[in-house]
Amino acid sequence: MLAMRITYNLKLEQTQKLIMTQELQQAINLLQLPVMELRTFMQAECLNNPVLDLEEPEEEKNEESTELQPEAELERDPIDWDEYLRDQGFDPLPKPSVQTADTSLVIDYAVSTEPSLQEHLLLQLGLCSLQPAERSIGEFLIGNIDSNGYLKGEPIEFAQLLGVEKTEIMAVLEIIQSFEPTGVGARDLQECLLLQLRERQDAHPLAKAIVSSYLSEVADNKVKKIAAELEVEVEAVQAAIDYIRTLDPKPGRLIGSGLDVRYVVPDVVVEKIDGDYIILVNEVNMPRITINSYYRSLLDKGNAEQVANEFIKSRLDSALWLIRSLEQRRQTLYRVTEAIVKLQLDFFEQGIKYLKPMTLKQIAEQIEVHESTVSRATVNKYLQTPRGLYPFKFFFTSGVENYQGSAVSSESVKSHLKELIAGEDDYKPYSDEKLRVLLAKRGIIVSRRTIAKYRDELNIPASSKRKRHQ
Repeated sequence: MLAMRITYNLKLEQTQKLIMTQELQQAINLLQLPVMELRTFMQAECLNNPVLDLEEPEEEKNEESTELQPEAELERDPIDWDEYLRDQGFDPLPKPSVQTADTSLVIDYAVSTEPSLQEHLLLQLGLCSLQPAERSIGEFLIGNIDSNGYLKGEPIEFAQLLGVEKTEIMAVLEIIQSFEPTGVGARDLQECLLLQLRERQDAHPLAKAIVSSYLSEVADNKVKKIAAELEVEVEAVQAAIDYIRTLDPKPGRLIGSGLDVRYVVPDVVVEKIDGDYIILVNEVNMPRITINSYYRSLLDKGNAEQVANEFIKSRLDSALWLIRSLEQRRQTLYRVTEAIVKLQLDFFEQGIKYLKPMTLKQIAEQIEVHESTVSRATVNKYLQTPRGLYPFKFFFTSGVENYQGSAVSSESVKSHLKELIAGEDDYKPYSDEKLRVLLAKRGIIVSRRTIAKYRDELNIPASSKRKRHQ
């Protein structure tokens, strides 16, 4: 019988591991933050780290007071930070080499004070002569109207919840449906359009009948079927449909809401000056991070307590890493934008039709970083160009080939597609096959199925639904 011996021994091995330190995670998170979220992060970081100070940008600087101040009174930094970083094993802080957006850049930060739809309706309800019970029902119904102006729920359910009769609910609902904007309080599209037709004095004679019975046929552009069943001319039905399309299917949109986003702050601005494109990393109204002078003086004193000195040193190292990470973020954004401008120069010069297909890998190879770094640098960020404001992801699109063998961006194809459809004869709209032939004449090779896909993405209906009937 063999006996197995159990022993203990030591064995040395060398292995390589990738460890994500907290500092590296912070730098990665900073890179993917948009400009407004970055400001919030910096404010929170200053609350957690007493060594950091935030200097809010001043709208107006008094240059005269600065000039009159004696040099002896100006604060001087007692610490050589480059030497300190070298002693701690860090590289010196990089000198700012990236142009930042001028404070004269005007961005509209105005917040709308327009009342919400519910507030607008409650104001009108308060002007009505109602009993307290009716007013309570009206407030309840208005609370169940969505942002498009539609009543969500059934009157019988409301009656059960409030402990009243359905007739009372309907009576108050009829009053609400007379409020502005016209059509508000409807339970479906058909009722919404009928409410608007009821208030119109110039309504087409066939409009009410078509809305009441043929809305699905209108959506499918079955004009001849409607004309046959109503026993009228096709031209009359087409005129009625044209009138119906002037009505608003979502009347609640006329009244704004303070919760809606009113502006987008660009993270980078590209301006054309004297024929050259200048890249400006947007730091308008961004606070400037500095090291608190009090803690700097404590660190400079040789007789400071050991525990306090270690705490200040750890907080200082964290602060310096944050400053370095912010500078690295600025540099990366600048380099990514610079590469985009070079690759998409035709777009900046001539417009969206000349947008080229581009991938994250192309940018990463040009600026010699990993593809994931480019992805984080462009996520949820916007670029202000002379052609308009675009998200960074707009420039990273797939494409098709043209007759010359070069690639054409899908956004460029969509632009050509919209132009062709906008110029078509309404009575003889282009089919997808005809659009394919017309694009081929422009040197763009694309299949009929791809055209149908792009048309759907542009919310453009098929030719059968675009056709007008004489």
